[in-house]
Amino acid sequence: MRVRLVALGLATALVASACSAETREAADDVAEEDDQSNDETSSDESSEDAMEDGDNEPAEGEDAGGAEDDDEPEVFSDPNGATQTTDFGEPPPIPDGPLSELSANSAEILLGQRFIDGQFDAQSLLAISDLGNSDDPRVAWWLSDLLRIAQDPQVSDALLNASANVMGIEPVPFQPWDYITSHLIAWDVPPPPDYLRYKQNVYELVVPQWDAFFVEEADIDWRHLSWGGVGIDDRPFGRTDDPCNCIPAADDPPVTDADGATYLADDAVVFGVVINGEARAYPRSTMEVREMVNDTLGGRDIGIPYCTLCGSAQVYFTDEVPDGVERPVLRTSGLLIRSNKVMFDVNTFSVFDTFLGIAVSGPLAEQGIVLPQAGIVTTTWGEWKEAHPDTTVLEESVALGRPDSDLRNTRDANGPIFPIGSVDDRLPVQEDVIGVTGASGAPLAFQVSAAIEALEAGESVEVDGIVLELDGGGVRAIDTDGNDVGAHQAFWFAWSQFQPDTELWTGN
Repeated sequence: MRVRLVALGLATALVASACSAETREAADDVAEEDDQSNDETSSDESSEDAMEDGDNEPAEGEDAGGAEDDDEPEVFSDPNGATQTTDFGEPPPIPDGPLSELSANSAEILLGQRFIDGQFDAQSLLAISDLGNSDDPRVAWWLSDLLRIAQDPQVSDALLNASANVMGIEPVPFQPWDYITSHLIAWDVPPPPDYLRYKQNVYELVVPQWDAFFVEEADIDWRHLSWGGVGIDDRPFGRTDDPCNCIPAADDPPVTDADGATYLADDAVVFGVVINGEARAYPRSTMEVREMVNDTLGGRDIGIPYCTLCGSAQVYFTDEVPDGVERPVLRTSGLLIRSNKVMFDVNTFSVFDTFLGIAVSGPLAEQGIVLPQAGIVTTTWGEWKEAHPDTTVLEESVALGRPDSDLRNTRDANGPIFPIGSVDDRLPVQEDVIGVTGASGAPLAFQVSAAIEALEAGESVEVDGIVLELDGGGVRAIDTDGNDVGAHQAFWFAWSQFQPDTELWTGN
């Protein structure tokens, strides 16, 4: 199904050519009013790096923006040149309790039934302005949601100016949604009352099937949910050859033995999995195209999500569910939470926390389903097949004509391309870490480069009952009895934001 770029339900105004002359004149007046207000109240801040566009159509994004104030906040960079500010300045005062009557009325005008009916006019633009002048930064979440999908430049300007004004920052036109949202996340601005209802109105008009995800009972921080720029993959199991306007999963993909993988160079990066003695390699280039594989290996059903944005491939057992529960079939929703893909089970439309395998909404959440993980090793094809000569590997056809995809070193080379807010500065944002839960139940991360250096030098690496060992040129985590503990590799920013209390081992 085509993504509905009319989004907002503002079927006339948010697409570039749709504003009437009257609405455009009102937009100019609102923008001028907000500019004057911002000149009086905002501080000196600017957005950061530009996104380096890749050629992967399903994975669009925007660059994560930081802010710089007069005191030049701390900025760090990683070996690939990725930078991210760690200081967004002081947040503005945030009121408690209900919205003012004017703000509540403005929100209803902008995002209520008129919005659902596709009405957008001068009254809507005035509602944007009133929210921007409300002295209640919580309403900026609504404005940010609209800004994410606004197509008309004048509407985008009105939303940006209103957001910046109510937040007390300087409006920056470059990547405005990213800039505004990064501040809101970093400041942990609470959502306004009735936030979910209005956000649901926006997102259902982008992809109607998302309706099933927006339930009050979901264990989801709705503030951090954003559109990834693509539609939903809601094709049933076994129908992944059907065309879709989505990031296309692969079900039971064809495989070949090592000798048959002539398309793979020895230095190609692969994700290696061993289950019950059976080994299989999943080329990173193919996983960048598919991002989700439902497979069977070693007699077990598994689901493998790969989030290109956070450099993380994981293996979940999907056959370890209570009696009466159908095997979850994992799909990519087209939604993100802080630059991490949101996956769901296409059978029940239950959303899973991609990093933890915990069902957070829908029937599977009600039943408390948690998918156990198997370990996965990131290495090269040459090293993997030498260590596992009987390995199988995905056939070239699974890459859909793009076996040389390399988003890691192109589109994603300069850091997160969606808003993530503040980051843990103990490591550069895209430093690779092995993430795992320690014997004590606490989260633990190992810096990959330091671990490989130590292991190749013959040193032991053990923390909290987790032991690292080399496997085919990559790193595997086991417990002290030699059992796999379901570890996986990820960018530091991703692991640390979903496990903020993680212990970090760097070999020092």
